[in-house]
This record gives sequence, structure tokens and C-alpha cells, in this order.
Amino acid sequence: MTAGSAKALALPLAVLATFELWARATHLQSDSLAPPSDIVVALFGAFADLSILAATRDTLFSAFAGLAIGTIIGLAFGIAFGISDTLNRLMEVTVEAIRPIPSIALLPIALIALGFGYRMEIVIVAFACVWPILILSRAAVRSIEPRLMEVARALRLPPAQRVWKIIIPAALPRIFVAFRLSAGIALIVAVTVEIAINPLGLGAGIMLAQQALRPDLMLAYLVWIGAIGYALNVLLVVAQNRLFGRAALSGADR
Repeated sequence: MTAGSAKALALPLAVLATFELWARATHLQSDSLAPPSDIVVALFGAFADLSILAATRDTLFSAFAGLAIGTIIGLAFGIAFGISDTLNRLMEVTVEAIRPIPSIALLPIALIALGFGYRMEIVIVAFACVWPILILSRAAVRSIEPRLMEVARALRLPPAQRVWKIIIPAALPRIFVAFRLSAGIALIVAVTVEIAINPLGLGAGIMLAQQALRPDLMLAYLVWIGAIGYALNVLLVVAQNRLFGRAALSGADR
């Protein structure tokens, strides 16, 4: 562990230690709070009975499936809008009218159409993930160096090869930034859907713990969700830096 990492951990560890001492000194009795030590014990208990691992599997399956579908749809439309000014102008009002709709607002429609389970959750996650991919990939395509497009025209590349050999490689660093953003959104939306209505995954585990008056277990689930989100972001940042280097940094800054 570096000195910088130790300094970054110092404040949260101090806060946790202070809260632990306060909770023990006051004999904390609460339906919403628990001492950090009790949260750790509850987390290990959830691992021991495999309940949190099963819930993690359900949530990550829905989140990653929705992310994959949303990425494919968003990337296809984003590239199309970036290439064609006419298509971009025709669809601008439609996109800007639909994009602000909260994904959770689709729950009643999705529940009627698809019922409980994976399908409903995947559709809502995919809807939420489409927009960052679409908007940022469109911007990435439109910011490609014009000389690259001139080379494609000079080589008389057909549209499919122009997209595959010129546009996607040039726009990929910024598209990956959009994918990172959408990955976080996918996890958030999946857990939110489970808390709101879908009886599976980590969100449902939080609700069951709350209904059982187990604040230690409820907070243990929250800690675990935070750990998953942090690990996912670290993996994507490492992949981004390994794959694109300085291009990834410039893509993120634009």
C-alpha cells in the first residue's frame, strides 16, 4: 500500500472507529444503524450461508446483460447519428424527448409486459445504458479527424468497412469512457429495480433485511454493493489505461 492510499483510508477508518466507539458506549438500538463490527459479522454470515453470493449473481447477470444490450443499441445509433447529419437532425427531437425519462418510471409498463424476473430488469437496465453510449459515441464520431474520413473516401471503402476500419478505431477511446459510465449506471439501476419491485438480487436482499429488522445485514449488503462498484470501476480504469494509454485520458477530458 502506497503512502497516498494510506492517507486516503485514514479518514474513513477514523470515522468508522469513532462511530464504533460511540455505538458501543451508547448501547445503540436502532432499526437503521448498526456498529461497524456488527456489519462485518453480518457480511461474513451472508457469505457463509451463500445468500449474498446468490444475490450477487442475480444482480450482476441482470446488470451485465442490460449493459451489453444497451451498449450494442447505443453504439449502433450513436455511430449512425455521428456519420449522418440528416439522420441526426431528424432524430434529435425524439432522442432528447425520450432520454430524460427516468428508467425507473418504466417499471409499471415493464412489469405488465414482462412480469417479475430477469427480463424486466434487463430491459430497464438496457434503457438506462443506451443514452450515455449513444450521446458520447455520436460525439466521438463527429470529432474524428477529417483527414481520416478523406482517406476512407480516397480508398473508396464501402460504408461497413469505413465504420469498422476507420470510425470505430478512431472513436474507441471515448466510446470506452462511455462504457465505463454505463457500467456504473447498470449496477445502480439493477439494484434500484430490485429494491423497488423485483424480488431477486442484492436489492431484494436489502429489503428482506430491512423487513426482518436486521440493520447490520442491510448495511452489510450496502457495503458489498459499494465494494462491487469500486472493484468494477478499478478494473475498467486499468483496462482503459492498458488499452488506450494517453488516448484514454484525452478522451475522458473532452
